[in-house]
Amino acid sequence: MIETQTRNLSDWIRFLDVVEIPVLQRTVVELARLREDEDRVGARNIAQVLLHDPLFTLRVLRYLQAHRRNVQTADITTLEHALMMLGIGPFFTHFVNLPVVEEVMASQPLAIDGLMRVAYRAHHAALYARDWANLRRDSRADEVAIAALLHDLAEMLLWCFAPVTSLRISEMMRTEEHLRSSVAQTRVLGFKISQLQHKLIGEWKLAPVLQELMDDSHGSQPRSANAALAVSLARHSVSGWDNPALPDDYVGIQQLLKLSPPETAVRIRHAALEAYAARDWYHIEDASTPLDPDNPPNGVKDSPKFDDT
Repeated sequence: MIETQTRNLSDWIRFLDVVEIPVLQRTVVELARLREDEDRVGARNIAQVLLHDPLFTLRVLRYLQAHRRNVQTADITTLEHALMMLGIGPFFTHFVNLPVVEEVMASQPLAIDGLMRVAYRAHHAALYARDWANLRRDSRADEVAIAALLHDLAEMLLWCFAPVTSLRISEMMRTEEHLRSSVAQTRVLGFKISQLQHKLIGEWKLAPVLQELMDDSHGSQPRSANAALAVSLARHSVSGWDNPALPDDYVGIQQLLKLSPPETAVRIRHAALEAYAARDWYHIEDASTPLDPDNPPNGVKDSPKFDDT
């Protein structure tokens, strides 16, 4: 583990650039089922499984980038594109016997829970982002979904490889209720996780369009705003619909999608239900139920309010 001694940002980047990244157990199980019927499996079937697992998705994109052919002109920005480039058979052959999160981190159950909650949140964000991009008639909606899925990769990697450090940050935020996450990270690490993320995705040479979509500083662009709002909504709602930051999210989503408050609520609920159905993938038993105006979750008296402007 890198946290066994004091490190600077460059040390963290060098370590995480070469470390063997584990994947989720459920992903391995689901892919094994698909492989049993390999002749009838398509890229979309595999992509739907991988969208649950940001760590596995990263491995696939990094592999394709590292083995990019000189004649290849188009960047790999979606899972389906990556799988078509690699081939179904070679995919199953190469991505086998991978380290599994639940085994690698078996001695750190609290850190496993922390990682799973971020991965669960990432899946929420990907589903929101894809739905909204499709509604906006974005011809590359899956690209926006992948950007949302990978947005918090560095945080997940810290849970994997620096569990004690991650738990310190989490505990600091729990005990200091109004402390911003970036402040807690800087106190413990000496830098913000977003800085680590930015450096890592550059080091991994992910497609420039993905790097841009994952960078919140490009939020004035509609596609980047789509990804950023999806990440924000997932972060603020994953533990319940009473987070005080949610009203601002709702306003931003309405403006992006040009929908009325009731229509916006329907879109959010549809994607949230899909994410909620996959909660056992991440061993999440206390997941917040999706937004329901007629049956507010967690004892909330009034359902979340949407701006009528």
